[in-house]
Amino acid sequence: MDEHVYKIIRLTGSSAESMDAAIRNAVRRASQTLRNLRWFRVVETRGYIEDGEVAYFQVTVEIGFTLDDEDDD
Repeated sequence: MDEHVYKIIRLTGSSAESMDAAIRNAVRRASQTLRNLRWFRVVETRGYIEDGEVAYFQVTVEIGFTLDDEDDD
């Protein structure tokens, strides 16, 4: 079994569509600059209200990714 060390970042994604879309936006953005993404955990959900209606959803996620091995350089 491989042993891994994970680094965790925290991001907040938003979407006018849904909480699911907000999560996917955060993960998609992280994948543009980070490698080896492995998992996410929702740590907070909230939304923005405008004129008595839900305008958009905000979801804060922690995203875990493995660090590159030293011999992968």
